[in-house]
Amino acid sequence: MESLSFLSINDQPIAIDQAIKYLQASGKLSQFIGEILRQYVIEQEVKTRADIYINPAVTEQAIIDFRLQNQLTDPQVFQEWLKKNGNDYATFHGAVALSFQLEKLKTVLTEAKLAEYFIERKIYLDRVVISRILVDNLELAEELQTQIEEGGSFEQLAREYSLTDDRLVNGMMGPISRGTMPDTLRSAVDAAHPGQLIGPIELENRYGLFRVEQYLPASLEDTQLKQALQNELFEKWLAEKIQKLTVKLQAK
Repeated sequence: MESLSFLSINDQPIAIDQAIKYLQASGKLSQFIGEILRQYVIEQEVKTRADIYINPAVTEQAIIDFRLQNQLTDPQVFQEWLKKNGNDYATFHGAVALSFQLEKLKTVLTEAKLAEYFIERKIYLDRVVISRILVDNLELAEELQTQIEEGGSFEQLAREYSLTDDRLVNGMMGPISRGTMPDTLRSAVDAAHPGQLIGPIELENRYGLFRVEQYLPASLEDTQLKQALQNELFEKWLAEKIQKLTVKLQAK
């Protein structure tokens, strides 16, 4: 049986089995199949649920807004844009509608689990801004501690003595996750207040002085964070669904 043509290059047809060989040779076949399985699961779920209805007017308005933003209001220009992107209006319209359904599906699937998942992940989501001075012996760390407690400049001492690259910015570290801190440091940071000097604390044969600058606790009131957690939960759900599928590769 002759393999069906998948696409053509310079008018030369590329059969499906040949396309699969190309994907295998490039190491991209698993990724290609993975995307197909992903879309299959989403499509089947959308078809079978009655709780993710999207008013058609929402889709139509989104398309209008897109055309306005991208200067595609002229019907002929819009048609040319669709053709250039290998699309047609029905497919484009369906993709926009599906994007809204997908977001609604994420919300529905994750709503009951979101608060618990947030609590599980909170230690990694909470962040702290700290400054540090890291040196290679305890005596020096204790001497610097004394100088700072007696009014010395933490920033100046960081520039002079710290062994880390952040000495160039007065020892200031960017916001870091509580969950990625060593236990001894996290415990001390949790018990401190902004502006308080912590240490010396031994970390991997070095000794650090730390100053808490700001606490940045995570909250589900943060829209971006909430969406990120919904996406994580949705991807877990999707992976579980895909894992249960029976997949057979049939090139011909």
